[in-house]
Amino acid sequence: MKLKATLIGFSAILMWSLLALFTAASGKMPPFQLSAICFLIGSLPGLAVLVAKPERLALLKQPAKVWITGIAGLFGYHFLYFTALRNAPAVEAGLIAYLWPLLIVVGSALLPGERLRWYHIAGALAGLVGTILIVARNGVAFDGAYLIGYGAAFLGAFTWSGYSLITRRFEAVSTDVVTGFCLATSILSFVCHLALETTVWPATTFEWLAVAGLGLLPVGAAFYAWDFGVKNGDIQLLGVSSYAAPVLSTLILILFGFAEPSWRIALACLFVTGGAVLAAQDLILRKDAAATQPAE
Repeated sequence: MKLKATLIGFSAILMWSLLALFTAASGKMPPFQLSAICFLIGSLPGLAVLVAKPERLALLKQPAKVWITGIAGLFGYHFLYFTALRNAPAVEAGLIAYLWPLLIVVGSALLPGERLRWYHIAGALAGLVGTILIVARNGVAFDGAYLIGYGAAFLGAFTWSGYSLITRRFEAVSTDVVTGFCLATSILSFVCHLALETTVWPATTFEWLAVAGLGLLPVGAAFYAWDFGVKNGDIQLLGVSSYAAPVLSTLILILFGFAEPSWRIALACLFVTGGAVLAAQDLILRKDAAATQPAE
């Protein structure tokens, strides 16, 4: 069960790797407007399940702390990330925001039944190095003038890692609640859009398809998969494996002609893959132990 849940959680990382491609293809829609539409689309599969199986509506009756955690996680992270991008260069803001996988790994030591090993931390640091190689390929220059943006990115990293770790404590809560989280995030994003942005609609059918792809996968199904994965899978391995997203994202952009290959990307792949293998020692050792046990 744990391996299956971990694989389902990893599917969220694979879907997040499509985020840059779909975003690049979606035109010039401002971020909060795009977030509002995508999270609305992302809630539709969950709503369809609830319509088909109305008895599951009872699963949405959860304590306030569950709803606060979920909405703060999904909307809070995106609000802080967009704020960071508005107030700091994308490279530096992105690097700070991508501290969340490392924070998940370190923070997992606070969870019941979890033990933090040296190879979990080493794997996470290797993944972080791989991410730096990808994101900061043109150099990094932190400037005190962008402290608000850096602070928002740092808070965003803590918000998403905190959401993921706290969600682990709600393992008895059905993933159906993610439907409500997506709807609430869509509404709050729409409010922010009205207050902060000028509406821009996709200009072509291709751009609309990209928006739909965003809503169905990286800003939709991915959150359902992540919820199930962090509740039931190996959260430390998922944290380290999350560093695969920017590397896979870059490889996909290269494949579709939005980026050029380089030695940095190859080296980043080695760091991220090596880090994931390190972090997976628990699963590897458990599998070896099972294989060496004598048959009854």
